[in-house]
Amino acid sequence: MKKYFSIIRIFILSLTVFLTSCVQDDEYSTPDLQGKCQTLTPTKTIAEVKTAYANNSATITDDIIIEGYVSSSDESGNVYKTIYLQNAPENPTQGLVVSVDAVSTYTSYPQGSKVYIKLKGLAFGKYGGVLQVGYNNLDPVSNTTTFGRIPEKLVGNHLVRSCDPKAKIVPKVITLSQLSSSIDPLIGALVQVNNAEFPVNLLCNVYAPNGTSVDRRIVDPTRPADASTRVVRNSGYATFASEQLPAGNGTFVGVLSRYNSTYQFYINRVSDLKMNGARLDGSTPSCSFSTEGKAMKTIAEVKAYFSGTLAQIPDNAYLKAQVTANDKTGNLFKYIYVEDKTGGIRVNIDMASLYADPRFFVGKQVLINLKDLYVGSVNKEVQLGGLFNGNVGRVLANDVYKHFFPTTDFTEVVATEKTIAGLTDADVGRWIKIKDLQLVKEDLGHIFYGSRTLEDCSSNKINLYTESFATFANDIMDTGKGDVYGILKKYNTTYELIITNRLGLDLDGNRCDGTLSPSFRDIFNDEFSNLSNWTTVNGSGTQQWTTTNYGNPSPSAYIDGGRSANVDWLISKKITVPSDFSGVFMYFQTDGRYNSASGVPSLEVYVTENYTGNVDTTVWTQKTARLDGDLNSFGRFIGSSKIDVTDFKGKDLVVAFKYTSVDGASTTWELDNFSVKGMK
Repeated sequence: MKKYFSIIRIFILSLTVFLTSCVQDDEYSTPDLQGKCQTLTPTKTIAEVKTAYANNSATITDDIIIEGYVSSSDESGNVYKTIYLQNAPENPTQGLVVSVDAVSTYTSYPQGSKVYIKLKGLAFGKYGGVLQVGYNNLDPVSNTTTFGRIPEKLVGNHLVRSCDPKAKIVPKVITLSQLSSSIDPLIGALVQVNNAEFPVNLLCNVYAPNGTSVDRRIVDPTRPADASTRVVRNSGYATFASEQLPAGNGTFVGVLSRYNSTYQFYINRVSDLKMNGARLDGSTPSCSFSTEGKAMKTIAEVKAYFSGTLAQIPDNAYLKAQVTANDKTGNLFKYIYVEDKTGGIRVNIDMASLYADPRFFVGKQVLINLKDLYVGSVNKEVQLGGLFNGNVGRVLANDVYKHFFPTTDFTEVVATEKTIAGLTDADVGRWIKIKDLQLVKEDLGHIFYGSRTLEDCSSNKINLYTESFATFANDIMDTGKGDVYGILKKYNTTYELIITNRLGLDLDGNRCDGTLSPSFRDIFNDEFSNLSNWTTVNGSGTQQWTTTNYGNPSPSAYIDGGRSANVDWLISKKITVPSDFSGVFMYFQTDGRYNSASGVPSLEVYVTENYTGNVDTTVWTQKTARLDGDLNSFGRFIGSSKIDVTDFKGKDLVVAFKYTSVDGASTTWELDNFSVKGMK
């Protein structure tokens, strides 16, 4: 028996020696995807191939080998399917972006490893204006190629790790003012920015909300003009995403990148950042809040500070309350609602995308430092915030970190069930549920945007208000009866509800009179992939209706007067409207830019049942439609709301969009998602 165990022991020791001798014994012991390192001879430099292929997207057929040092690491999950290289471990002059369809590449190509790239069979292409190494994928159907990532199975064939031990990558020191085209050769290299800070309005925020990638501005306060297009791109899937951004000043280290005109940095690991010193203004902000020695107030007590006139809170006090509504769907803008057992209140904060800040997650308990905040009334609704024009306004972005602090308490928001008849001022600000509501008949077929009227089965009524920037603003509302969940607001003497998502209004049951919920059926739809269903008529000028690669989704119909005099018509084909609908409605969406001359309507909507083929001899009926009112820039598409064309039941409907511009002034319009729907 002893002899038997001795034989086993000898076998195990021999196997151990054999296995360890097969692995390269460097200090990192990290194999590449091929399982072994190689020593190759480069035939070109990174600079040479970038110059040669800057405008050549063809698959490379020459046996070209380049070498570089890995400047990135995807170990933390912040770098995704990309390997960044630089031409030297210290003081590099060139960087390179390599797009790979593989993850956890740090195990084979850790930061500092020397890598050879066999370029034959690969290609160069651009993403966001940045040249990178990738792969041309052939579509066998269309026989066309699309530039993309190097397939995972090919990565090990083209990226070969050198047998040299890893080098220490020393970040190249740059300043934010250097971020211009002259520094583009370094894109892909590891760089360092001294005297770096995150702006005051980001203090105590996290690197990124869970699952969402965000840009965090970074500044050198000695060069404030450099801050506008310099961002740190953080992934919501990074292991450090939920950690707080450093609040101080110091050295920032990351991989240099760019997306179009915006320069970006990617953090490899947060330990690279040494930004814990005093800020350049001398401040040392704290992201923690001690309640010791401070009085805890209820929402009812906070509201009581207001006794008819604006009040600043003098007490060293705080409020602990649950966030019940934020701006995630765009129906709230720069404010949240919080609630405790005594009531709810609107809190105004001069920051967008509050929903992405863990302090303001719905369901989270937030601590609010009340000292020096204001309580006032806006349209008869008591609110908490900062000071603006002699009344309660928003807490300034630079002061948010002083007043709002996260907790670990997180629970589901529970609605208080109410009836319309039973609502009181004490309910304003609360998250409530009202059962068995329906739209009044006049509002059936409307989209959410604007003020709509809900009623219960006893004919008690309440307004539902939806902002134009809500993600569901252009959706047609349910037409039956059901429950509504939302915040109770007050506008002067009128109560109104505001919902925070589409599911807050679930009206799909039979109506109060027992009738089925009316349904809407498509009669005609056009998303303007082309203008095959339309005729363009050029009344005057040289411009005319066409399509563009922008839309909701793209493409869309498009007209630009070119700052010259034009009259252009876009006329639909005949749309046969069945006679068995109780109502027929027309919808579309617009997005516009640039103001036309005052008094000249740039876009009008007409209908007719008898188009003669000549716009001048046809008898048209003009329809009032809601158009995009923000012409300062292209933003989001705005729904027209419902346009009643019930008179066309059993007839042929022809719709025309008339565009007008004048010399020196023209509005550009994009038109999308045109539909005619019948209600049964």
